[in-house]
Amino acid sequence: MENIFSIRTEQDFLTAAIATFRYQYENIEIYRKFVDFLKIDAETVDSLIKIPFLPIEMFKNHQILDENTTADLFFQSSGTTQMNLSKHFIADPALYEESIYRSFEKFIGKPEDFIFLGLLPSYLEKQNSSLIYMVDYLMKKSAKPENGYFLYNHSELSELLTKLKDKKVILFGVSFALLDFLDTVASSGLSISGSEHLTIIETGGMKGRKEEMTKDELLKILQDGFKTEKIYSEYSMTELLSQAYSLGNNEYQCPEWMKILVRNAEDPFSYEKEGRTGAINIIDLANIHSCSFVATQDLGKTLSGDRFQVLGRIDHSDIRGCSLLVS
Repeated sequence: MENIFSIRTEQDFLTAAIATFRYQYENIEIYRKFVDFLKIDAETVDSLIKIPFLPIEMFKNHQILDENTTADLFFQSSGTTQMNLSKHFIADPALYEESIYRSFEKFIGKPEDFIFLGLLPSYLEKQNSSLIYMVDYLMKKSAKPENGYFLYNHSELSELLTKLKDKKVILFGVSFALLDFLDTVASSGLSISGSEHLTIIETGGMKGRKEEMTKDELLKILQDGFKTEKIYSEYSMTELLSQAYSLGNNEYQCPEWMKILVRNAEDPFSYEKEGRTGAINIIDLANIHSCSFVATQDLGKTLSGDRFQVLGRIDHSDIRGCSLLVS
């Protein structure tokens, strides 16, 4: 397989995607059975829209793993104990780490330049979180003594943000926890000093904890509360090894080895034109040892310039820890 991090052009991506499809058809039993069930001849697949996308629900009931590998590490989706949770087995953690680093560097900057704080209580309280693994890795690369996580110790976080106002700080936060923090600040007389060096990266996830609001409303509240224009968003999920980032306007971009297609919500084998809403399919070529072609339950639309928006969830699908707000 070619190095996915050397992809530069659309043709590079297509070549790598078709090669990945053929490899996974041959070496991942569940995916091969899925393609065969659809009566698709793998030899005829020569474009992105001909590639079958595995329903994301398959990660709940099957070990989707390259037959040539083993995996001691796995990530598990968040959810209630009553839910059947997805598991994503990771055969090559170093590949995930390189994907994390390169994507963050492309959209945000070198991790070594930042202090990383995490306000991710719902993820810290569960094991096997891909999000915590990602933030842990960024903290390790940063190696700043101030790096750290916060559960519900809001006053300590407020004091630290004030203390670090002249340093470059990234605060990763799940949406409801960021709002809870701002509520505590407002009700207890704490303050947050505005800082041009503070960047908030919200990771989605309301999980019924707050009154439903649009993503634009959320971003505005966070801008006002944290006194910074730099309210960014990260889009990924347990079943992926790559991340897309939004640097504003709820418009995401993918790294070169990741791509979004929008399928018709009623017909999974047809695709919507740019600007039309449908269900999101994701190609993540870092997922070489599981499945790189995932049909999600998220709604969205593609925009010009390889940008996309996430607009909510398909009705009747499970509540997911990384689901975004309806926009």
